[in-house]
Amino acid sequence: MPRIALFISQRLVKAVFVILAIAVFNFFLVHAAPGDPAAVMAGEAGAADAKFVEQLRQQFGLDRPLYEQLGTYMAKVVQADLGYSYRQQRPVFDLLMDRLPVTLSLTLTAFVLALLGGIALGTLAAMRAGTWSDTAITVVGLTAYATPIFWIGLMLILLFSVNLGWLPAFGTESIGAGYTGWEAFLDRAKHLVLPVTTLGLFYMAVYTRLTRASILEVRDMDFVKTARAKGLPEWRIVSVHILRNAILPVITVAGFQAGHLIGGSILIETVFALPGIGRLAFEAVLQRDYQVLLGIFLLTSVVVVVFNLLTDLIYSLVDPRIEVAP
Repeated sequence: MPRIALFISQRLVKAVFVILAIAVFNFFLVHAAPGDPAAVMAGEAGAADAKFVEQLRQQFGLDRPLYEQLGTYMAKVVQADLGYSYRQQRPVFDLLMDRLPVTLSLTLTAFVLALLGGIALGTLAAMRAGTWSDTAITVVGLTAYATPIFWIGLMLILLFSVNLGWLPAFGTESIGAGYTGWEAFLDRAKHLVLPVTTLGLFYMAVYTRLTRASILEVRDMDFVKTARAKGLPEWRIVSVHILRNAILPVITVAGFQAGHLIGGSILIETVFALPGIGRLAFEAVLQRDYQVLLGIFLLTSVVVVVFNLLTDLIYSLVDPRIEVAP
């Protein structure tokens, strides 16, 4: 078996045990939170008497000992069954699949924008260190990093939606417009501009600072001086010799943060009223919908594990000196 295939297979086996351990931990964490989901549902139904609450607890198995609830939950997880939402009256898996496309379109677009923009701006700042452009990029990056993302989102809505009227402020599509084909795609893209920009600015600031610092450490090394002495063009020196050796710290941080973008989307989806996983998690917390919360936590854990595996594989592609090992 090729070395890379052996590495992937062994990592996947380890990932299964890690995810199961995380599922157990999340179960106890969620159930340790204050609040009774049966009481919440009864209150919303306008019949919060003790008998009705007890009926709800029996109906959804909340009256059983915690270890029995854990055993039932883990048995379902092993079978890829995320349970049933007693609040939404739907399987949790169906709820997640309905909301996942919105979250993926938001987070993946923001991540690619932040990574490419951060590397480009960080490289420009490092190669022109001490100049006005370096100062401007540094100031803008620190401002974006230090400013709360929900405030940035509200200011972008105020400027581009309320004052200028260029972009829609909320939702994923124009209600009642009846767009199809290319028009529908452009309409959805316009609705994503502000949330993607808001989420991407924070991470772009991180990658800009990290790229700049890493390049400053590499650009004066001996192999770079040798490349310049050979008369290689500057763009080739930067892209092949400097950036390729300076990019590993950026990949490390990007791989770590990519798996946590779903968590970061909670504020963005709430501010821009996007029906995604983040907003579903916010609603589930308010409604004490344990099954939905556990499903979201499990999905997030799988995403983090997958991105960590991809990060290790990208290491070996960027720098052949790094070999994947089981």
